[in-house]
Amino acid sequence: MSLKGVHIAFIAVSLLLCAGFGAWAITDWRETGVSVSFYMGVGSFVSGIVLAVYGVWFLKKLRGISSI
Repeated sequence: MSLKGVHIAFIAVSLLLCAGFGAWAITDWRETGVSVSFYMGVGSFVSGIVLAVYGVWFLKKLRGISSI
């Protein structure tokens, strides 16, 4: 697998982890009412959005460079 492919896979796995952790943190906040869980959940979702935007930018930038 090329470096480009590894990078795309890493971004995808990181995005899934952000979404999963964010969902867990928001669920924990709803059950316990601890505000730190809410902020961690929101921060995780925001990080996921940033990762998604970066992933699209990365794919557009390297579109013409070798296949995955």
